[in-house]
Amino acid sequence: MAGGAAAAPGALLCALLWAVTAAAPGVGPAPGAFGRVYRGAVNISSERLYAFAYSSEPGQVDAVRVYVNSSSENLQYPVLFVVRQQKGVLSWQVPLIFRGLYQRTYNYQEVSRTLCPSEPAPETGPSDQIIFVDVASMAPFNIAYELLVTRLESFQLETNKPFNFTASPSQPQYFLYKFPQDVDSVIIKVVSDAVYPCSVVSVQDIVCPVYDLDHNVEFNGVYQSMTKQAAITVQRKDFPGEQFFVVFVIKPEDYACGGSVPSSIHGNVNRTWNLQRTKNLQVTIVPSIKKSVYIQAMLFSFLSFLSFYVGSVVVAFVHYIRVWRKASAERLSPENGSGIMTSSHPITASTPEGSSYGAIDESSSSGGRQFSSPEHGPPGGSDTDSSVEEESDFDTMPEIESDKNVIRTKVFLYLSDLSRKDRRIVSKKYKIYFWNIITIAVFYALPVIQLVITYQTVVNVTGNQDICYYNFLCAHPLGVLSAFNNILSNVGHMLLGFLFLLIVLRRDILHRRAMEMKDVYTLDYGIPKHFGLFYAMGIALMMEGVLSACYHVCPNYSNFQFDTSFMYMIAGLCMLKLYQTRHPDINASAYSAYASFAVVICLAVLGVVFGKNDMWFWVIFSLIHVLASLALSTQIYYMGRFKMDLGIFRRAAMVLYTDCIQQCSRPMYMDRMVLLIVGNLVNWSFAIFGLVYRPRDFASYILGIFICNLLLYLAFYIIMKIRSSEKLLPIPLFCIVATAVVWAAALYFFFQTLSSWEETPAESREKNRSCILLGFFDDHDVWHFLSAAALFFSFLVLLTLDDDLDTVRRDKIPVF
Repeated sequence: MAGGAAAAPGALLCALLWAVTAAAPGVGPAPGAFGRVYRGAVNISSERLYAFAYSSEPGQVDAVRVYVNSSSENLQYPVLFVVRQQKGVLSWQVPLIFRGLYQRTYNYQEVSRTLCPSEPAPETGPSDQIIFVDVASMAPFNIAYELLVTRLESFQLETNKPFNFTASPSQPQYFLYKFPQDVDSVIIKVVSDAVYPCSVVSVQDIVCPVYDLDHNVEFNGVYQSMTKQAAITVQRKDFPGEQFFVVFVIKPEDYACGGSVPSSIHGNVNRTWNLQRTKNLQVTIVPSIKKSVYIQAMLFSFLSFLSFYVGSVVVAFVHYIRVWRKASAERLSPENGSGIMTSSHPITASTPEGSSYGAIDESSSSGGRQFSSPEHGPPGGSDTDSSVEEESDFDTMPEIESDKNVIRTKVFLYLSDLSRKDRRIVSKKYKIYFWNIITIAVFYALPVIQLVITYQTVVNVTGNQDICYYNFLCAHPLGVLSAFNNILSNVGHMLLGFLFLLIVLRRDILHRRAMEMKDVYTLDYGIPKHFGLFYAMGIALMMEGVLSACYHVCPNYSNFQFDTSFMYMIAGLCMLKLYQTRHPDINASAYSAYASFAVVICLAVLGVVFGKNDMWFWVIFSLIHVLASLALSTQIYYMGRFKMDLGIFRRAAMVLYTDCIQQCSRPMYMDRMVLLIVGNLVNWSFAIFGLVYRPRDFASYILGIFICNLLLYLAFYIIMKIRSSEKLLPIPLFCIVATAVVWAAALYFFFQTLSSWEETPAESREKNRSCILLGFFDDHDVWHFLSAAALFFSFLVLLTLDDDLDTVRRDKIPVF
C-alpha cells in the first residue's frame, strides 16, 4: 500500500507531461525538484515550463513558496512567471513594480511568493498535488532568470508560540492559523524592533488568491498598518472554516506610517531599484478573554456605581434620624412655647460677631428689604403659578434703574442686596437651564449616534482598522462594537448623573415643603435655593457619558469634539452655579449662557478644521479670547452695571485714565480685582501659548481653559468663604477631599496615553498597552470610572458648600 502511494505522484506527473507534450509539440514541462535552483534564459520564441509534484499527508496543509530572480532591468520586456495549481493561477513579472506618491516607482528584481495552499488531505490517505511554473518573455533577446521552489516547513502558526520571520515589499509572507477547540477568540500580536519600513498586517479568510501585495492587501479581510506593534482581535464566529490566513506586507514607502514623504521628482530619478526594505517581525497568537470575563466586567461596572446609591441612602437616612431627634427634643423641651421665638432668631448663637465683613445693622438691612418680594409675596404663591410672568417680560425689581446702580455698586455687598427679585420668577428663570439642556442633548446626541454607527459599519464592512484609534491590545468586541470595554466604562457618568438628579430632587422637595410651611429658615436665611442649574448639571453629566461612549465607538480626529462638547458645558455650568450662589439676581440667563456655549463649540469645530497649521485662525482666536476675558471681567467687577455697547472702549479708557493714571487709587472692590487680575493673566497665558505652539488637539486646549478658570474661581470662592469666617461642614469638607483625591488619581490614568489621533494609526498603536483591570479594562477605562466619580463629588461640593449658611441671615452673608 505504501509503495503504491509513493508511485502515484510519478504516474500522475508522467501522464500530465504526456498530455502537455501532445497538446503543444516542442514545449514539454521539465520535471522539477524542490529546493533546487534552476537557471535559464527566455525570449519571444522560447519559454520554459516546470512541473513540481508532491504528496500531502492526511490532515496536513502544505504550502509551497516560489523564489524568482532576473538580472534584467528592462521594464519594456519583463520576465513573466505564471504558476498554475489545481484551483488557481498566480502570476507576476520581474522586475516587479510598486508605485508610490508622485508617480514614484520602486522596482525589484528578486520576488518570492507563497502559493495558495492545498486543502487538507482526506483522512483516508495522502493526496497528490502538481504545480506548473511557466517562464516567458516577449523580449527579442535572451533574458536570464533563476527559479527556486521550496516547501514551507513552518506554515501553520500555533497558539502562544512566537514565530519570527522576515518580509520585504517583493517578498510578502502569510501563514495559516486554526482555532483550537476551546478558543472562541484570539489576539494576533505582531512586534518588530524597527519602526520602519512601514508594514501591513492583514487577516483573510481561506480563499484563493491570497492578497499579499501592497496594491491589493486591502481588498479582503481586516488589516492594520504597523510600525513597531500591531494587534488584531479575531473571533471564531467570523470564520466558518474556523481558520484564517495572517498576511504580512511591507509597503514601498513609509508615509502611511508617519515617515517622510518623498518629494515630487520627475524623470528617471523617480525610479528606485531594489531598495533594501527588509523587516524582521515576530507574531504571537494568544487566546482572548472568555465570555465570563464580560459578565464580571459588567457586574463590576454597575455594582461599583450602585454602591454610590447605597451610600447616598445611608447619608439621607442618618440625616433624617438627626432631624427627627432634633424635632423630638424641641417638642419635649420645657421651653416648648418658645420654639417659635427661637426659630425667628436662629442666628443669635451661630453667627460670629467677627464675621461682619463691613456688616450693616438690621435696621438698614430692613430698609433695603422694603423692595423685596421673594419671601413676602402672595401668601398662596406657587412656583408654577400661571399668573407669574417670565422675567423677560419685565424687571421685577420695583425700584428705578438708578437704585440698581446704587445697590450693586456699594463697596460692601451682601446677599440680601442681590436676592431682591421675586423668588418664583428667578426660580423659573433657572429652570430654563434644565429644559434647554434636555432639548440640546436630544438634538445633539441623535446625529452623533447616527454618525458613529456609520463609522462602525464602515470599519466592519471595509476591514480598515486604521479608521478608529483603539487600544488594540485591550479592545474587546461585542456584537458589532469593536471596543465594548471603552463604551461600558462610561456607564458611571450616566448612573452618577442620575443619582445627582435624585439628590437634587430630594433637596428640592424638602425646600418646597419648608416653603409651604413658611419655615423661617427658607424665607430670609441662607443661600436662595434655585435648583435649575443643578438639574442641568446632572443632565450634562449623563450626556457626557452618552457622548463619550459614542466617541469611543470609533475614536478619531474628526469626532473627538463629541467627547468634549458637554465637558465645556459642565465646566461652564459649574462656574455659573458658583457665581449664581451669591449673585442670584444678576446671573446670566439660560439663553445667553447656551448661546455662549454654542459659540465655544463652533470655535472648537473651526479649530479642528483650521487649527493645525493656519496662523490666521490662531491670531483671530487669541484676539477673541483676550477681548472676551476683558469684557467678562468688566461685567463681573461692576456687577453687570457696565454697559456693553460701542462706547465701552471709550468708557474703559476713561476709567483707566482716571483711576490708574490721573490718580492711582486703591480699587474699590479689592477682592474682585485680585481674582480678575489673576484670571486674566491665566487666560492671556493660554492665548499666548496657543499662538506660539498651536496645539493640534484644539478641543482639549479649550477644555483646559475652561477647567483652569473653574478651578481658579472655586479656589477663590473657598478662600473667601474661610476668610469671611464661614464654616465648612463635614459633608462638604469630605466631598472636597474626595474630589481632590479622585481627580488626582483620575488624571494619573488620563495621562497614560494609550493612543493618539494626532499621529498616524501605526504610530498610535505603538502606545497601545494591555488591560490592567479584570483583564478587561485599560488605563483609559479606569480614567472613565474615576472621572465620573470625581465629577459627582465636584457637583456635591457645589451643592453642599454653603449648607452652613442655612441659619444665617442674608444681610449677614457677604458677596464675593
